[in-house]
Amino acid sequence: MPGRFVGGTTRAHGRVEMHPCWTAIGQLARVFALVVACSQLAAANGPDQATSSGAARRDAIQSIPMDRLDPDMREKVAATMAGATLYRRLPIQVTPCDPDMYLFLVRHPEVVVGIWELMNISNVALERTGPDTFQASDNDGTLCRVKYCYSDHETQVIYAEGAYSGPLFKRPVRARCVLLLKSGYMQETDGRYYVTSRMDTFIEIDHAGVELLARTLQTLVHRAADYNFVETAAFLGTVSRTAEVNPRGMQRLAGKLTSLEPEARGQFAEISRKVGEKARIREAAQTAVAIPVSKTTRQDPASRR
Repeated sequence: MPGRFVGGTTRAHGRVEMHPCWTAIGQLARVFALVVACSQLAAANGPDQATSSGAARRDAIQSIPMDRLDPDMREKVAATMAGATLYRRLPIQVTPCDPDMYLFLVRHPEVVVGIWELMNISNVALERTGPDTFQASDNDGTLCRVKYCYSDHETQVIYAEGAYSGPLFKRPVRARCVLLLKSGYMQETDGRYYVTSRMDTFIEIDHAGVELLARTLQTLVHRAADYNFVETAAFLGTVSRTAEVNPRGMQRLAGKLTSLEPEARGQFAEISRKVGEKARIREAAQTAVAIPVSKTTRQDPASRR
């Protein structure tokens, strides 16, 4: 596909280009697209598969706590959802991940982008501009502003707006997007946690020609968006697992994220330490249960008198 779109991934010279919104997430949120399409899949979808059905769209709209949003953002979110011709519910993901680590990375996408930079797998730049706002650029013509409108343990509502300027179009292409991330948490009998993630995306594009092009390329873009969400969820799980087995290494990694605010680096290091500590406690408990008590060493307390 010529040009660029925010939200997809491309491979060039061994690099994987990913948009920071997806770290939210989910941080979150690579689906924000300026030249993408989200429409109906031809085949029926199971509960864990992606869909663009009207039923899923209505369910997503009803799931947004509009009464909890600031009046200004409530108006923008409602207008974008009402005017969006591009909607997509991405495939539901179940990821082994510590809940505290998951929520931290969802709410701090700059940490994930910083890790990508150290790994040399992304040229995306992300700057936190306020307690719940960011500015992102792919250094190739795309610039967007992202705001977390609402955030709690299970729900994240994200609003993004931006523009693409490049040789493909005579004038900048502007777009707005609403992302809804729903999360659920389950703890197994062995103490490990699994996080279920579901993301809905509403996209409104201010360019009739681009919108037509997006619809034409809908199948290709569907697959790219779905793949991005699956890969991002897996990445969050990898970060959590690494913190379990090598918390000190993750603390050292936090110190290398020099582009972040000291507070964010400190929080990441502390969460990594706690995740490692919980893993050691869990493993010790499992080991104690697995070791049987030997009959030759077991004594009746009364025999010690």
